[in-house]
Amino acid sequence: MHIKRRREWDLPESAATPEAVVLNRRATLAGLGAASLGFGAIGTARAQTPMAVTIEDGGYSAAARRFDPGRPLTPQKNAERYNNFYEFGLSKDIWRAAQNLPVEPWTIRIDGLVEKPFTISFDDLMKKVKVETRIYRHRCVEAWAITVPWEGFAVSDLVKLARPLSAAKYLRYTSLADARAMPGLAIPFFPWPYHEGMTMAEATNELAFVGTGMYHQPMPKQDGAPIRMVLPWKYGFKSAKSIVRIEFVKDQPETFWEKTSPDMYGFWANVNPKYPTLRWSQARERLIGTDETVPTVIYNGYGKWVASLYAGMKQNKKLFM
Repeated sequence: MHIKRRREWDLPESAATPEAVVLNRRATLAGLGAASLGFGAIGTARAQTPMAVTIEDGGYSAAARRFDPGRPLTPQKNAERYNNFYEFGLSKDIWRAAQNLPVEPWTIRIDGLVEKPFTISFDDLMKKVKVETRIYRHRCVEAWAITVPWEGFAVSDLVKLARPLSAAKYLRYTSLADARAMPGLAIPFFPWPYHEGMTMAEATNELAFVGTGMYHQPMPKQDGAPIRMVLPWKYGFKSAKSIVRIEFVKDQPETFWEKTSPDMYGFWANVNPKYPTLRWSQARERLIGTDETVPTVIYNGYGKWVASLYAGMKQNKKLFM
């Protein structure tokens, strides 16, 4: 059953770095390999104009009667063509190349510290979860942001399906690496395949979401079809795309960007305007579609729901925590 609803935390946001900053980052990437796995949105069938999400807008009215997201959706035509997906190259304009992503058939391996490891097809997985629509802000570490209506299901549903053992403290999730379709895999200084992680507490938080679609459409290939993570309080590179494996592990996994640039990218990557990268500030962000620059909000505005996860933790300069 497809449940369309929006909750109080469905506040959407948008932002991005000035192009000069992005270009400067790419220029130094070969030396440090520092960047983020952001995303965009697709939907070639239609192009939306900027709009505030109100009761009547775009069919996203279920929870808008109670919760006002306060910011406009990113126009679909802008979101679908401004993407990071390094498996297809370092440019933001990779949406054409990403159409070579093979998505059928698609299987996800669930293993590690679980009662019984298994492999499940994407179609069969979708029969076992409750799909809904959530409107979330998405904040890239490059200081740009978008506001997107996602279709998908709670990560906690996936955890329940996996039946992890009590020793499991973290999830390690891995993206597809297909050299036949993904030219970016030839980049030598990246530790392919793309892999990320989160704690069990983060995975079972109600904000944590598995994205399978956007703008009432299946997930675009350039945005991580057919299945990706959506963690709106963290920088976008934590929301890995095109996932093929989820492992439940005891120890904190070392992630893709930690391996690539350990002086810059830590495990937590919670949005915080006070902690810059080595080369640019996180204090403000650029909204894709309008180029408006606005202040960054800690936890991307979702502190009410996630700040307790990090209470008492010592902060460091590796992107907060």
